[in-house]
Amino acid sequence: MTGEVDVIVIGSGFGGAVMACRLAEAGARVVVLERGRRWTPEQYPRKPEDPWFYHHSQPHKLDGWLDLRLLKGMAVALGAGVGGGSLCYSSVVMKADPEYFDGGGWPAEITYSELLPYYDKVHAMMGVNDIPAGQHTHRFQLLQQAADKLGYGDRFRSMPLALTFDPAYHYGLPDPLDHKHSKPFTNPQGKRQGTCVHLGNCDIGCDVQAKNALDFNYIPAAENHGADVRPLHLVRYVEPVAGGYRVVFDRIENGQLVPGSLTGKRVVISAGSLGSTEILLRSRDQYRTLPAVSQTLGSNWSPNANFLTPDLYADPAKIHQGIGPTISAGVDFMDGALGGKRFIIEDDGFPNLFLNAVLAKLRSAPLSPAGWALRTAFQRGFNEKNPMDRVMVWLGAGVDAGDGRLHLGRDWLAPWKQELKLDWDVRRSEGVIDAILDLHKRLSEASGGHLQVPVYWRLFKNLVTVHPLGGCKMGGDAGTGVVDHRGQVFGYENLYVADGSVLPSPVGRNPSMTIAALAERSARLLADGIA
Repeated sequence: MTGEVDVIVIGSGFGGAVMACRLAEAGARVVVLERGRRWTPEQYPRKPEDPWFYHHSQPHKLDGWLDLRLLKGMAVALGAGVGGGSLCYSSVVMKADPEYFDGGGWPAEITYSELLPYYDKVHAMMGVNDIPAGQHTHRFQLLQQAADKLGYGDRFRSMPLALTFDPAYHYGLPDPLDHKHSKPFTNPQGKRQGTCVHLGNCDIGCDVQAKNALDFNYIPAAENHGADVRPLHLVRYVEPVAGGYRVVFDRIENGQLVPGSLTGKRVVISAGSLGSTEILLRSRDQYRTLPAVSQTLGSNWSPNANFLTPDLYADPAKIHQGIGPTISAGVDFMDGALGGKRFIIEDDGFPNLFLNAVLAKLRSAPLSPAGWALRTAFQRGFNEKNPMDRVMVWLGAGVDAGDGRLHLGRDWLAPWKQELKLDWDVRRSEGVIDAILDLHKRLSEASGGHLQVPVYWRLFKNLVTVHPLGGCKMGGDAGTGVVDHRGQVFGYENLYVADGSVLPSPVGRNPSMTIAALAERSARLLADGIA
């Protein structure tokens, strides 16, 4: 049997979109299978009854914007739709530190200098910019002043953002958040966009399309070169066949799951840290179609030391919570200057509409410790006595132990099912979390805030992450990794993984650019074999 297509890409996030684009440009017949829907600006969730959430067990009944997975000791927030994680990330696009590639289990071929040209490709494609000097948000200024007060002014950074700004825009305009101030333009892929008017909706779909998410660059570029993007396709497993691989999936159609399959000469799994690991686990352990996949599969999982702390301010005007890019600035300690712990602190805005939706989701969540703790934290932090316009959230990200393990196990509510499980011992990463929280407290005090340490951390030492990494780590051989430096699965020629799951250790910084740069490199090496 020969493949129906040259390449099947599973997922359309920072790995899959890049692979689809570059391989289609190289002349390959590419099909992208994406589990979520294709969102248009008119469909972005705005009202409480809109499809905010995606349910991984019943996606045919709930295929919304965000997949909030509650694992043991960990809540993981994932994008669901064409564009993957770029739909709900905060547009921060930054390189890893050069030292990151010197250790941490990377294959010898992966170095900072090797990735530099691919970082440059991502930077150009994503349209990365700093916030113009005249458009700094109140949160930006608050963080800068607090850092100066603590003596950390030299560590303050403006965040590089995949947003398009109009230098002439400023807050002194009449009704500055009015869409009329957005300057429309057509981008190089032929997509209509507008310039940023600081609406604060980066995480839930930009109303003026100023956010350069993947569905405005890599994905339309792939489609312009013939790639076929198929939303609402949930991949179950992959099996070898003559001349390639068969990808078995369920397609969501009229609220039903319709079984199907597609064969390709090459397959790239880019379903994210949880998704790619689960597909390979099910292929190896449940369906037994890929029995030779490395026993390291599922290991070295990390939440990238994400830690979110709400902060209350007496004067809403001090932060203007819902105005401006979701993240605008940071204080950088990735050099380990604070007790050897490497991390970065960033301001983080949350749209009020989104928090209302989160509360609704958590009210209906099962009463597991994680679900109960998250619900209690949000209800205590965001009620009528503490309105959202007084809340700013500090986001920490850093280098944790990176020693979590994903595996399949019995669902306690449905023991006949195999579900993705996480083994994660927070004690081995508690040092960096404590360092992040300590700086959160000091920045809060320096800026006149009242820090609200989340109850899910105080009582249970649970975490929430938007940066899940690892599970299909790169390595030198099958004894040390799941994939090689190209992303090819050991033991399976022409089967690749390209997403955050291949990182063998936590990057600390926002990981999107590193994931995309690795995918750019893998795509170039794979395209050489196609051309």
